[in-house]
Amino acid sequence: MGARFLPILLIFLLLLAFSIPETGAEGPSVTAIEIRGLKRIDEGAVRRRISQEVGLPLAPEKITEDIKNIYQTGYFEDVKVDAEPFEGGLKLIYAVREKPSIIRVEFSGNDEMEDSKLREQINISTASIADAVLINDNAIKLRNHYESEGFGLAEVVPVVREVSEGQVILLYLIKEGPRVKIKDIDFDGNKALSDRELKKAVKSSERGLFSFLTRGGYYKKGEVAADTERIKDAYFNRGYIQAVVSEPRLEFSGDRRWAKISFKISEGDKFKVSDVSFTGNMVFSGEELLKTAKLKKGDPVSRKELRTDVVALTEKYAEKGYAVANVSPELVPDPAKREAAIVYHIEEGDIYSIGKIEISGNVKTRDYVIRREVLLNEGDIFNSRLLKRSYQNINNLNFFEGVGLKPDPVPDRKLVNLDIDVVERPTGFLSIGGGYSSVDKLIGTIDVSQGNLGGRGQYIKVRAELGGSSSFYELSFREPWLFGKRLSLSTSVYKQTRDYIEYEREATGFELGLGKYLTEDWRVSATYRLEEATITDVLETADESVKEQEGTRVTSSISPAIARDTRDNYLDPHSGSRNSLHLTFAGLGGDNKFLKAVFDSSWYIPLGSNTLSFRGRYGYGTGIFGEPLPLYERFYVGGIYTIRGLGYGEAGPRNPLTGEPIGGKSEIVFNTDFVFPLISDLKVKGVVFFDAGQAFDSSPDDLRYTTGLGVRWISPMGPIRVEWGYNLDRKPDEKASRFEFAFGTFF
Repeated sequence: MGARFLPILLIFLLLLAFSIPETGAEGPSVTAIEIRGLKRIDEGAVRRRISQEVGLPLAPEKITEDIKNIYQTGYFEDVKVDAEPFEGGLKLIYAVREKPSIIRVEFSGNDEMEDSKLREQINISTASIADAVLINDNAIKLRNHYESEGFGLAEVVPVVREVSEGQVILLYLIKEGPRVKIKDIDFDGNKALSDRELKKAVKSSERGLFSFLTRGGYYKKGEVAADTERIKDAYFNRGYIQAVVSEPRLEFSGDRRWAKISFKISEGDKFKVSDVSFTGNMVFSGEELLKTAKLKKGDPVSRKELRTDVVALTEKYAEKGYAVANVSPELVPDPAKREAAIVYHIEEGDIYSIGKIEISGNVKTRDYVIRREVLLNEGDIFNSRLLKRSYQNINNLNFFEGVGLKPDPVPDRKLVNLDIDVVERPTGFLSIGGGYSSVDKLIGTIDVSQGNLGGRGQYIKVRAELGGSSSFYELSFREPWLFGKRLSLSTSVYKQTRDYIEYEREATGFELGLGKYLTEDWRVSATYRLEEATITDVLETADESVKEQEGTRVTSSISPAIARDTRDNYLDPHSGSRNSLHLTFAGLGGDNKFLKAVFDSSWYIPLGSNTLSFRGRYGYGTGIFGEPLPLYERFYVGGIYTIRGLGYGEAGPRNPLTGEPIGGKSEIVFNTDFVFPLISDLKVKGVVFFDAGQAFDSSPDDLRYTTGLGVRWISPMGPIRVEWGYNLDRKPDEKASRFEFAFGTFF
């Protein structure tokens, strides 16, 4: 008996079993509740869904709700309720029939995909309940997976076969079809936007020479359907708000292995913004909000800019504590004038404060290490800018594979709780191996470090390098929060030997540094260095400036620095900038007396998933108190860290007798990089660059220029760069191009 007959059944039983002495009296009491038909499901799972209680009068509306709740568990394919007299009242009998369980999941017809690969795509397995919704959802997942691999015509049909009472086998019948490649993407009716512009707008792409790297060029049904909206967006962003794009038309080759995709377009007129206004704004005036919005009167209407303005306006409110402010744009077109007015409807809401800050997922890292990176405390006024910066701070610790920072508003209390969820990564590093640097040649390394010592966020490293032209040993330690304040302490001892072209240098040193954040972006620091360096094996043909410094000299220096850093990610920045000024004064005792200054400025501009970066450096050094600038403090320009495509020091002064680089007292370097993803999942990126610069003694007079390309990989072992640079103004003794390799931090 179905649930829809329950009220009739209950009334009928009541009339038979009980007399009603007066109008309005309560119905019979429920004296017992029994559940029948359970085989695998625990009885408690059903009883928890029953709201009708024993000892209370029968409530038909509760029984109806109970049936719905039991169905919602997903365990049953039939639920009904019967009643019978029992001990002066009614016994309710909940009779259920369980859905069968799946004893095996099989695949048929999958020639191109292994069973194991298909099982990774679904969330249904042996012992799962044979729920029709779940089975069909997983069929869609399998179909989407085939589509993502280029099988755009694949079909997946689930078949459930009963093998015994309560047990079934789930079989997914698969018709893979051919892997369809896109031969052509055509557009008809486009005049304002070229075919090339529209092909950039859509995500589908024609099969090309490098498609095996990008995994593109395959027909994907869902992607092609979405391309219709992407084309509309491209027009809307140029002011064509009435553009119409037809459903894509497909033409397949005879063997159905190639497809041609055609889009028919009606562009319509181009609309400009006639006016920008605001309603509902009390906190900010219209003039203030107008300064925040980028779209101005006379600009082409752009959906992209409209969305950007909505975000910017919402952020403006959120930075002042209005955490749930809502900005809804309305477009009011005037076809006769080919103009459209923009009206932003604003619901400001109330000012919210920070409630609880909950941290989860950290097993090793202590709560306070994460909490101290959050720039908001419980009770503070909500501020979206500080919240975003807090996320960047936690992410830049490099302790976690994933960081989630979710604001959870509590409207009735005007609070925003912060839920911080992290996924820890190993922070200890042991490397015993080798590599190659274009500067130091073949290098053998032993590197042991711990970036999160004891879960306290401290850093310690022991490093040894043995190369063909250098050796380096270092022990260093860094405490980022000294005395629980945003004051860092760093110290290191090192020993280095390096063969330069005309001499050999051996140095032993000690450094001690303090740093402090003035704001979340500005940081100041000061480092003291004590170093003893010996220059030996000076060649007879060496420059006189080299011969004059042969022997042992001591450097005692102090280096103050100031930096402003707004990069979104220190290791792989996509937006923001870093600007720093670093000074060194040597003369606090010791033999060497000099002054050096280096200004460094880097800017990162996001272009979709790509990044355009500019970096400029200017360095100046001079001896003081009658002492020369030490050889090893001079600037050597050329190589992977300065001008790619040139050898170490080639872009600077040289020994007039031998032609060997001797470094300059000053440097100027410019780098332009365009970085784009190659294999996003593996964090492999490509780069195209242009470099310019020179080291010099008096003034720059012969800037060197190079260009080239490369690959960067943020590997599990650390970031790796492989780059090829082409010398645009090759000198007689220089190579036309160079391949260069580095294992370390990107610039």
